[in-house]
Amino acid sequence: MQFRSTLHQFIPVLIGFICLSLLACSTSGESINRNPVVLKDTFQEKFVMGTALNAWQITGRDTSSIQIAKEHFSGIVAENIMKSGRIQPREGEFNFDLADQFVEFGEENNMQIHGHTLIWHSQAPRWFFTDEEGNEVSPELLTERMRKHIYTVVGRYKGRVHSWDVVNEAILDDGSYRKSKFHQILGKDFIKLAFQFAHEADPDAELYYNDFSMSQAGKREGVVKMVKELQEEGIRIDGIGMQGHISLEHPEIEAFEKSMLAFSDLGVQVMVTELDLSVLPSPWRNREAGANISDNADYEDRMNPYKDGLPDSVSQAFDKRYLEFFELFLKHQDKVSRVTLWGVNDSNSWKNNWPVRGRKDYPLLFDRENKAKPIVEKLINLAKQ
Repeated sequence: MQFRSTLHQFIPVLIGFICLSLLACSTSGESINRNPVVLKDTFQEKFVMGTALNAWQITGRDTSSIQIAKEHFSGIVAENIMKSGRIQPREGEFNFDLADQFVEFGEENNMQIHGHTLIWHSQAPRWFFTDEEGNEVSPELLTERMRKHIYTVVGRYKGRVHSWDVVNEAILDDGSYRKSKFHQILGKDFIKLAFQFAHEADPDAELYYNDFSMSQAGKREGVVKMVKELQEEGIRIDGIGMQGHISLEHPEIEAFEKSMLAFSDLGVQVMVTELDLSVLPSPWRNREAGANISDNADYEDRMNPYKDGLPDSVSQAFDKRYLEFFELFLKHQDKVSRVTLWGVNDSNSWKNNWPVRGRKDYPLLFDRENKAKPIVEKLINLAKQ
């Protein structure tokens, strides 16, 4: 009788213990679900994982993709709103509304903030290069306009913006200087002046040169020569941004690596910038198309083959290609300080309508519903190895 009595007293305690254990397991499982493994944490000890933000995201209208940016990325760059044509559309009239919101967002979320871009021929305002009568400005006036623009923009965010793309896309694929208005008026010295002014405006900010097609031998040699000349003149340059607008076929991994090593040998950091992976065919292989209207219709249809989603074979090739490049970045993580995706999800990628209007691409790590693609988990597993 005494044994039964003791057993009856013990059973409720045992049941309670089991219930508490099950509750703890359940709570632990929910905790895991609430705190999934994310890209920025996995790559934290290797390099900064960044993404570009557009105006809708910066102003908080696109809440879903902003949440993805907060969860998965530790660095941000403004896709368009810090370019000179947006910041100073008319001489002396600076508009910092969106740029201020962008910087504040980065600060609130403890992100590394990168400014893009101070001097770029493509989205510079027209007034930059002409006087009141519409004539081309003198070298002295263009220099002063560059100085004022850079001092004002960089100075406003002194101590807040970690780094800047000081000059963007000034070298052609053959290694020669692009004959932009900056170059026509000031020669190659416009690059030296831009870096000098940026350093004077914020001595602690990191200063980068940024360009596309950096795996091409001619451009590689041209950039190396330019940086060496800047260094010999005592001009500070901290890093080189290699734009990563890649496809399933180009560039070759070996050529990309060769440029990474050549730039690193200059004693500067290497950043992979503007990374996206187009799965669509390149129209430049079909330059003869477009002569007739009927040809145009066929041309555009062939250039937009995945209107309803990617076939499994293409998705697999997409994952394989991204993994190959990230294997390269991890191999040289001592040289790579940042890898930045050019957008948060497929729906807001510039690749959707370029260079063929209306076509649909799938170049980023998150789909149009902000769901992580299989490649995200694969990249996380790769980083853990």
